[in-house]
Amino acid sequence: MAKSIAVTDGTNELYRIELTDCFDHLGEMLKNLGYRAEQKLCIVTDSNVGPLYAEEVQELLQKEFPNLFVFTFPAGEASKNVKTVDQLYEYLIQNHFDRQDVLLALGGGVVGDLTGFAAATYLRGIDFVQIPTTLLSQVDSSIGGKTGVDFMQYKNMVGAFYQPKLVYMNLATLISLPEKQMISGMGEIIKHGLIKDRSYFYWLNEHAAEIKERKMETLEEMIFVSCNIKREVVERDPKEKGERALLNFGHTIGHAIEKLSDFSLTHGACVGLGIVAASYLSMQMGEISEADVQTIITTLQQFGFATEVTGFDAKKVLAATKSDKKMVGSQVKFILLHQIGEAYIYRELSEEQILGGIRYVCK
Repeated sequence: MAKSIAVTDGTNELYRIELTDCFDHLGEMLKNLGYRAEQKLCIVTDSNVGPLYAEEVQELLQKEFPNLFVFTFPAGEASKNVKTVDQLYEYLIQNHFDRQDVLLALGGGVVGDLTGFAAATYLRGIDFVQIPTTLLSQVDSSIGGKTGVDFMQYKNMVGAFYQPKLVYMNLATLISLPEKQMISGMGEIIKHGLIKDRSYFYWLNEHAAEIKERKMETLEEMIFVSCNIKREVVERDPKEKGERALLNFGHTIGHAIEKLSDFSLTHGACVGLGIVAASYLSMQMGEISEADVQTIITTLQQFGFATEVTGFDAKKVLAATKSDKKMVGSQVKFILLHQIGEAYIYRELSEEQILGGIRYVCK
């Protein structure tokens, strides 16, 4: 297994996404990027991923890069804040990291986002490499250069656009990934089909059994297609001035529910709920049919998603959407569907319309 995707700025290659089934080639790829033995490397990971993979990666890299450090923070969204970044800064300063040194983000989306933000801001910018170990981080957060942390109750409110030097995926990490996290990643993958590729959306349905069984060839093909969909979007719109906003399909209401759950629900689970709400709103706008909405719901359900939730006050969810960073002035920017496989940006939804979408999933 080995597939490679080049991410460009339209002219020049920025970095490559490498799909592999082991960590064995990481050291060689770092050397190919020009990193030298005298440079310091810091593996940044969390308390879930660190015990699984940090030692293995450390042993594989130690021979070529003897100045290797590991920084581990408590796993979970509760650690994705400036306090943890401050602790990482302190660790780097204590170990004399300079602008020639490199951070390696080993973990899921929280690890990648936080490490990327630290890299963007430490000494005004040092290199970093993404080594995503969850499905969600492999197909979404590791690609495109969005980095950041949560601030107070606001998700991803503080951050920077900062590109990695490499995205190295060991897809074998998915074999032991908890089912909850596997489902979470599928939310972003289903989203890719809905906004950009109708045939891919139906391919996911046709191969659902193999995906759920985690057949490696099918997972590789799925991740390769999803990475390419995201690559194409972020190449055309690297700083979310237009088309990249389509990747937020399902996220406006999804983020609000995630925040109000105090992050007890996974990001992907909330995106799934947001997808259902946005699909319902698309139907209400006369864009997609009721049958399309049901197909979307059935697809989510067969991958293990809850498509409605209890215990949330619709008006509180609405209020939470207004603190979302996707606001434009006083308007909430929604991503809706013209049809399965084609999304668009809409800014004119009324509060009553948005409440209708929220109530469709918040029972």
